Amino acid sequence: MQNRLLSVAIVAALAVPASALAAQPINSQAAGRALGLIDAHAAVLHRADADGFVARTVVVGKDGTEHARFDRTFRGLPVIGGDVVVHSRNGQFKGASQTLKTSMRPGVTGRLGKAQAITEAGAAFGLGFEGTPSARKVIYARGASPVLAWEVTMRGIRADQTPTEMHFFVDAGNGRVLDRYDAIHTANRVTRKGKPGGGGTTCNTSASGTGKSLFSGNVGINTAKCSDGTYQMKDLTRGGGYTTDLKNRTSGSGTTFADADNSWGSNTTADRATVGADAHYGVAETWDYYKNVHGRNGIANDGKGALSRVHYGRNYVNAFWSDSCFCMTFGDGGGSYYPLVNIDVAGHEMSHGVTSRSANLTYSGESGGLNESTSDIFGTMVEYYSNNANDTPDYMIGEEIYVNNPSGTAALRYMFKPSLDGASPDCYSPNVGSMDVHYSSGIGNHFFYLLAEGATTPAGFNVTPAQLVCNGNTSAGGIGRAAAEKIWYLALTGYMTSNTNYAGARTATLNAARDLYGTGSAQYNGVASAWSAVGVN
Repeated sequence: MQNRLLSVAIVAALAVPASALAAQPINSQAAGRALGLIDAHAAVLHRADADGFVARTVVVGKDGTEHARFDRTFRGLPVIGGDVVVHSRNGQFKGASQTLKTSMRPGVTGRLGKAQAITEAGAAFGLGFEGTPSARKVIYARGASPVLAWEVTMRGIRADQTPTEMHFFVDAGNGRVLDRYDAIHTANRVTRKGKPGGGGTTCNTSASGTGKSLFSGNVGINTAKCSDGTYQMKDLTRGGGYTTDLKNRTSGSGTTFADADNSWGSNTTADRATVGADAHYGVAETWDYYKNVHGRNGIANDGKGALSRVHYGRNYVNAFWSDSCFCMTFGDGGGSYYPLVNIDVAGHEMSHGVTSRSANLTYSGESGGLNESTSDIFGTMVEYYSNNANDTPDYMIGEEIYVNNPSGTAALRYMFKPSLDGASPDCYSPNVGSMDVHYSSGIGNHFFYLLAEGATTPAGFNVTPAQLVCNGNTSAGGIGRAAAEKIWYLALTGYMTSNTNYAGARTATLNAARDLYGTGSAQYNGVASAWSAVGVN
């Protein structure tokens, strides 16, 4: 199951032993201070008497503001949508980010048993499931009022080979499915374990190899030299992240790429190591982007690398992130598509991991659109950060994967005008939450483009500046990428919660802009005008 409670449960201010904190990127003193503020401001946080709080992360802004993120429980049951970020400075409470609006809680008995809940979820799942479904009691608080529910998790494989880990929330009173989301986060809309290393050989010496990639040309990649003189595609400089060949299977960890001369691939798909080099390079560039631009040390901010699996399935035109294996997986494409291992796709998938370890935006409704948008935004910013001559940075997602794209204008998504894909909206409307998250993400993508670049038309597209905005304001945004990416990152890690919608994202980014640049600054005003230009007011 998706790990949600990966941090330390703080039961009293400053009462957590240092050994319990060692594995987590969390400031225990700041978390303890925030817990004390929760006690002192119980009404503001809609705290019930039996509520408990589990500290997950702490972000400290450049102005000293502490943003302590907590998951909420009630009588030991997780409160889905009850998470909160407590904001304080110099020990003083400054506010909280949350979507829970009441201290009312349901009873914890319910009429529906575990077996019945699994049956109801199974009917909604509609696939043959793998393994044994699991279920746990939760308080479902993403709706108008908290409800006792069963969270049922079912795993399977879709018809297009995409794995699925569906989470269903079944009302424990009447058996109705309240909500659902997939913990597998894909690069594109879904159409409806081996071990690394081997033997007694050790591979623990960092080395520099050459990746002859498919999309990025010949690039330097970090590898590991083994005691027998061979090399593995493992990056010891970035937390030990490694890249494996799944050999067209749909399960397992795969076999770590190994090589005798530390030169990987041939710039063509004829060599299986070529796309391994692309993925390995893209993940390294993403790691460096987060570290050098945002000060983040890996996906979970704990310095640990992740697994990247290539050659997944057969003719699989997609890529995905999975929390359960803490891994990114890339398909080989097929027909009109190359393997999905270009830089912005690698950045997109790794950013799903960053989101899961920060705001943890639920992958349904408007929060799901924001989750996808975050991956598109940071995947694009990684592409600009890398600035690879073989993959010119742009605001299109996945344009490199098309075999026949002479004009360079075919893409999975277009951030500057999302509707060019034929399905995504340019402008906000109340029904965007009912769309597939890869389409509802268009609102966030469009906002970010306008925030960074303003209403400017990219080369090769016949759209006017007036057609790039929803309210006629062609002067909206335009604050530059450097400021825009910092605002979105702080909003994600310091202000958004699992149930944040687009209105909440406007508030979160305005708060981040205020913290970074000041209220009334050009950056703050640019955030406000860019949101209004996509209909979020």
